[in-house]
Amino acid sequence: MTIATDDAPSTTSKLNEERASGIAAVSQSRGDDLIGRSVTINRPRDELFAYWRDFSNLPSFMDNVEQVDILSNTTSHWVVKAPAGRTVEWDAIITEEKAGELIAWTSAENADVPNSGRIEFRDAGARGTIVTATIAYDPPAGVVGKVIAKLFQREPAIQARRDLRRFKQLMETGEIATAAWTQKQRDEEKA
Repeated sequence: MTIATDDAPSTTSKLNEERASGIAAVSQSRGDDLIGRSVTINRPRDELFAYWRDFSNLPSFMDNVEQVDILSNTTSHWVVKAPAGRTVEWDAIITEEKAGELIAWTSAENADVPNSGRIEFRDAGARGTIVTATIAYDPPAGVVGKVIAKLFQREPAIQARRDLRRFKQLMETGEIATAAWTQKQRDEEKA
């Protein structure tokens, strides 16, 4: 078991050459914009990997992901919220997987949003596990689409940070904290 000593985002980490080549593969696969986000979660690596690897769990903490349908052991279909009430869809294909350590993927041809990435799980000793998401994507409509997505809080760089924070909350506490009112609270306020 190797304990990570560098929890910098993968795009800047100097931990080892294997990770650097993995990140290079992400950015060359699908997408021009590359983002990397990390979070340390106080849970065992294998537990976090198992939860993430069941892609049907992802909508439970990924705010913009409406649905992930498992098509096979290596292929899944994603439906994701986009700006202005739209959705975008694509099939994702796992390109590399190491049990308990990483999952890498790329979108199939003709995806609404071409993308690729990897999610890594590294031991952080007594602190738990460092989870790092690295994503490359091509925003629809190029720079204009990226600006619009940012305005509507749907831009992947914003979402990756928030989704990892929600994943941390869910795994450490069993729930995701929110300031949003429930329907019951709204009804009580009106009464």
